[in-house]
Amino acid sequence: MTWPTVRKPAAVRAAANLRDYPRTAAGFSWEEERLGLSGLPEGRGLNVAHEAVDRYAAGPRRDHPALRWLDRYDVVHDFTYGELAERSNRFADLLGRLGVPRGERVFTLLGRVPDLYVAVLGTLKAGCVLSPLFPVYGPEPIRERLRLGEAGVLVTTPELYCGKVAPLRGSLPSLRQVLVTGANAEEGALALDPALAAASPAYEIEPTAPEDPAFLYFTGGTAGRPKGVLQAHEAVLAHHVSARYALDLHADDVYWCSADPGGVAGMTYAVVAPLTVGVTTVSVDGGFDRRRWLSVLSGQRISVWYTEPWALRALMRRGAEPPAEHDLSALRFVASTGEALGPEAVVWGQDALGTPVHDTWWQAETGAIAIANYAGEEVRPGSMGRPLPGIGAGLVERGEDGKVRELSGDERQAGELALRRGWPSMFRGYWRDPDRYDESFSDGWYLTGDVARRDEDGYFWFVGRTEDVISAGEYLVGPFEVESVLLTHPAVRETGVIGMPDSHDGERVKAVVVPHVGYEPDEDLRLELLAFGRRALGALAPREIGFAARLPRTRGGKVLHRVLKTRELGLPDGVEEQR
Repeated sequence: MTWPTVRKPAAVRAAANLRDYPRTAAGFSWEEERLGLSGLPEGRGLNVAHEAVDRYAAGPRRDHPALRWLDRYDVVHDFTYGELAERSNRFADLLGRLGVPRGERVFTLLGRVPDLYVAVLGTLKAGCVLSPLFPVYGPEPIRERLRLGEAGVLVTTPELYCGKVAPLRGSLPSLRQVLVTGANAEEGALALDPALAAASPAYEIEPTAPEDPAFLYFTGGTAGRPKGVLQAHEAVLAHHVSARYALDLHADDVYWCSADPGGVAGMTYAVVAPLTVGVTTVSVDGGFDRRRWLSVLSGQRISVWYTEPWALRALMRRGAEPPAEHDLSALRFVASTGEALGPEAVVWGQDALGTPVHDTWWQAETGAIAIANYAGEEVRPGSMGRPLPGIGAGLVERGEDGKVRELSGDERQAGELALRRGWPSMFRGYWRDPDRYDESFSDGWYLTGDVARRDEDGYFWFVGRTEDVISAGEYLVGPFEVESVLLTHPAVRETGVIGMPDSHDGERVKAVVVPHVGYEPDEDLRLELLAFGRRALGALAPREIGFAARLPRTRGGKVLHRVLKTRELGLPDGVEEQR
């Protein structure tokens, strides 16, 4: 089916920060865009937290709401830029009092709560490296990431600490401090509220170089352990530019990013990027609830909403029109992240929300939105959009000699999406894996691992992934990690984990298991393995278990995930490879 271009009213396009893409892209300069940031006072460098809150707290926007938090009872709590700056100062001072050195990894295992914002900004002020975790992770994914990242500090809730972390402390020698939210300490942990109350509200950020590490994101891998993606403080420049151009944020916006801040999307665009523009950013405690989310959009007069395809699909199942009691007239821009957005969602947005949904593309490695559909430009349903000004994108083909060749602009020719290295939020390394980092670049290109096409106007169209990462709702799941846990069950001889099509989450995790001799592949074993996976992996666990006599493998013994998937779909082997 061919979907028509969605054109927006002239009044909407005229209000956009980016009104003429070709002209803006041609004249773009990262050095000129740096003038939109203030830098640390007295030329002491560049710090993400300073650009997000401190520079506004020192000016006329000090009393402007920075964070609007809706608790689980939908009571609204506003925190101004001045208050957020002061609270994060206390957290930074607390880290110093605890003897936490610059460069130490501070992990957060928190939901969408104000303490998360305080911990993130305070960590960055103190010169430490922030690494977020999803609260829905099971004990094993949490332990593995804390171990790999050599976590020195963990900030979490008493419930999550007692239920998921405390039993693991003996296997985490680097974890010296655990801070739990609230006023009451748990055994082996420090209560955050009294500790912050005793800390100083005044804090001077030490000199911070743009190349100093700021964030460590662990993402699922397909051929080994989770990979740690390292970002520097200079990434804040791309955060700021993409917030203005790709999300069209203005200082008077009320903005909501509904992605979980336990991952790179939520951390970047729910916590940091919008604050650099001076907006009011909304955070909603709790998970998805259709009626509640529509109430937030209408009741809080959200003007810009950044969400994910799984959430849009959940809304779409109820039809084109939202309930009459929800007034969405304030909503002027909606964008999507996390996986490729189908064209039907773009058109549905125009009908149901009053604005088309704008797809965006980026990775933890890109650090910020790299390709987008813009507010001032036409939307081509199904397209990823065009590169953010300042980012050079192309399609390449890898040769047998390891070098790459840039492909022509023929829209029928698919190639691996690649970015010219050098943009501010380009990742600075894979944690403790320099060889893997070097292999991600060739001839000045960063090789993304995604396959795309490009049309004659420079719009990119997603084709697929070169790897086998599973996009399950708001989580990216690495098969190897799930397989490793399932193989610890005594009944599991071999297993291969794949993503199966799912109308709600895009993909659902399925494990195909070869049982050991003596175990029957029956319903009892299936239920036992599902429960085992949920206990160990939480939200990453398989939702479906299948059985097989053997798994397709390479000569080297690696599971051929694509062949396994085509078989489970009932298709001839190799169909995906031929597309």
